[in-house]
Amino acid sequence: MRHRKRGRILGRSSSHRKAMMENMAASLLLTERDADEFDPNTPKVRGRIITTLHKAKEVRPLIERCITIARKSLVAKAAAEEFATKAKRGSEEWKVWRTSDKWKKWNAAIAPEVTARRRVFQVLRDKVAVRILFEKIAPRFESRPGGYTRIMRLATPRLGDAGERAILEFVGVRDRKTERSVRPAFDAEKATVS
Repeated sequence: MRHRKRGRILGRSSSHRKAMMENMAASLLLTERDADEFDPNTPKVRGRIITTLHKAKEVRPLIERCITIARKSLVAKAAAEEFATKAKRGSEEWKVWRTSDKWKKWNAAIAPEVTARRRVFQVLRDKVAVRILFEKIAPRFESRPGGYTRIMRLATPRLGDAGERAILEFVGVRDRKTERSVRPAFDAEKATVS
């Protein structure tokens, strides 16, 4: 019996499964990077990966947890901006700021964000993905309390083994907008209302 054994095995050892989940989470975040004309791996669609349904259901909580950690650190980043300097690193102005009391306050204010970045790096193991998460994705979901991703099943199975495929993507970009139709008011109704 598998009491209290959560998660899918996916036909892999635990280390292989962990590495696969880290890579898939980082891959989803890396689709948001800026397009590079020399990079052959530039994604066709930003914020979306196609995988099997079961893998998507397993990696989704991992990504949501990372986004929540990054989103909660935005408060610390905003508080640290008050004490930050615009001077170039290594310049005389920067050296004066570095020895001042403002630097100590900045250091204390930015500490929660540094901790959050380290926690996310432990999960993703990709510095570029962490940077994209904290600079682009977390501000996008700043006011959203959860549910940052969606899973949509694809109709056609994977060639070769007929695995059920799905799209894992961020919400808010390609959302369907439904508009409620307004019932027209007729002259007879206007007369009874008036």
